[in-house]
Amino acid sequence: MSQTFNDGVLSNGLRDGLEDLVGDVMHARRTNDLGRLALLCYCEIRRWARIAGEPRLAELCSCLVALQPACDRDGFLRRVDGVVAELDGVCQRAGIDAGLRARTGSDFSTSSQRCAGPAAG
Repeated sequence: MSQTFNDGVLSNGLRDGLEDLVGDVMHARRTNDLGRLALLCYCEIRRWARIAGEPRLAELCSCLVALQPACDRDGFLRRVDGVVAELDGVCQRAGIDAGLRARTGSDFSTSSQRCAGPAAG
């Protein structure tokens, strides 16, 4: 059986992984643990998104650290909020009541961010 996320149905392994990631990212965001957020987004959430067939989420995670790193703490946290907003959408499609907005205290106003690739330089 494939582990990809099709038609809003997750395998048990992907569902458990998603729930674990949600808990980890909520705690790290609430405590503003920048290192943990970078690790979670770039390594854990991006990997999960690729396996689950969520390219938008994987792209946001890649942009966060590798393609266009933020210049300052606030910029980084705004981008993390975009990743968390996308993660919240994945949870909604999967029928998981993550409640990320209420639990992290963020409005995720940057959820429409796009990765434009490496900056010309």
